[in-house]
Amino acid sequence: METKNPNSTVPGGEDEETQINFRSSIRLKYVKLGYHYLISNAVYLLIIPLLFAAAANLSKSHVQDILHMCNYHLRYNVLTVITCTSLMAVLATVYYMSRPRKVYLVDFSCYKPDPSLLCTRGMVVEKVSTILSKEGADFTKKVLEREEAEMIICGAIDDLFAKTRVKPRDIGILVVNISAFNPPSMKLRGDVVSCNLGGMGCSAGLIAIDLAKRLLQVQPNTYALVMSLESMTSNYYAGKDRSKLLTNCLFRMGGAAILLSNRFSDRRRSKYELTHTLRTHKGADDRAYRCAFQEEDEEGNLGVSLSRDLIPVAGQALQANITTLGPLVLPMSEQLLFLATLVARKVFKMKVKPYVPDFKLAFEHFCIHTGGRGVLDELEKHLQLTQSHMEPSRMTLYRFGNTSSSSIWYSLAYAEAKGQIRKGHRVWQIAFGSGFKCNSGVWRALKTIDPAKEQNPWTDEINLFPVPVPTMSPLRPLTTVIHSLE
Repeated sequence: METKNPNSTVPGGEDEETQINFRSSIRLKYVKLGYHYLISNAVYLLIIPLLFAAAANLSKSHVQDILHMCNYHLRYNVLTVITCTSLMAVLATVYYMSRPRKVYLVDFSCYKPDPSLLCTRGMVVEKVSTILSKEGADFTKKVLEREEAEMIICGAIDDLFAKTRVKPRDIGILVVNISAFNPPSMKLRGDVVSCNLGGMGCSAGLIAIDLAKRLLQVQPNTYALVMSLESMTSNYYAGKDRSKLLTNCLFRMGGAAILLSNRFSDRRRSKYELTHTLRTHKGADDRAYRCAFQEEDEEGNLGVSLSRDLIPVAGQALQANITTLGPLVLPMSEQLLFLATLVARKVFKMKVKPYVPDFKLAFEHFCIHTGGRGVLDELEKHLQLTQSHMEPSRMTLYRFGNTSSSSIWYSLAYAEAKGQIRKGHRVWQIAFGSGFKCNSGVWRALKTIDPAKEQNPWTDEINLFPVPVPTMSPLRPLTTVIHSLE
């Protein structure tokens, strides 16, 4: 009996067809990469022949002829030379004074909750409410709200001041985003420009960065302190509506303090330079406006409802945001391919798939808001990202949960702790929030981050990550959790 090798390929069979398709995809990949390099360096390819042509023409002219021509023009056109020089000086001064000031990220600090806080404050309120009167339970909740917020704010900002050696009196701009809490003063100076952003949802972190950037354009030589957090206790829902109970499971305690500067002297010690901020708001669409909505239930309990339209609405907001961001960050090769596909579909009515630009050519790192596993899966699919690109966001969701507006900073801290940030690398922070809003922040690394010199929430446990994240995991009893901490 004739035996067949299971590893051999049959001519014309499925294995050979798969191998041919694989080889074709590999060839197309390198063709596209070569096309990208060609378009990106097209300017240099055009300049070099022009320089050679100019050098050839100058070589034909005698040096004395060139000097004689220069002396002639200088002798009889002194007034013209002075006028042109003065005009150029004025224009240069106007340009220098009116150009946007560069904004640097000196450093940032993320708050790491103590392990003893694993039993959330909402659970404490729920237990206390069974043995106290309504007035006593409300008073306890107010105390916990203030303690929680001050713990995060003071912890993150104190750590940031210690790392940057900046004193509170040096801060000229303060932007705090928190939906339902009045932040403390932090003993800043009397003329500090203080802004408190409320009701902006999970995308408020990048809105605060954008606001601080705009304020830094009109206040020279100053620091801006941005504090992004959310108060878990004040947003705890104690009702029975399932659409509102979901937020109690999603959100976790966390916060981040960010120090920005427009001082050129701070460039040397800063980590990143802010290159772009972009805000997209879809609130005109009722479906988008109500997909994450705060309202009272039938019993008068205030909570945030999350509808089933959240994921598709987030996809539409992302599409609108990246359509505007693309021309600002994508290389010319990707822009030409996108334009060619658009013309083919709209003008010539050709049945071709819409071209999705390769944002991996524009960014080395992606810090995506950890709104949930479904949100990360959708972005990985639509942006065609790899597992390594999604690792910071997925590990942040696994370890710290959804920390609202500060989640993108925990993702960036993960990349720093892993030693992935190199000088010149570009970072794209993407945040989603109620409204519905999609915001982007683009940073360029000014130096290589040495993880050995960094101190952030990941430092003590970064060697344990990444870990496989299960689709579902059973809940452990509270007694088991407490015993594991002892």
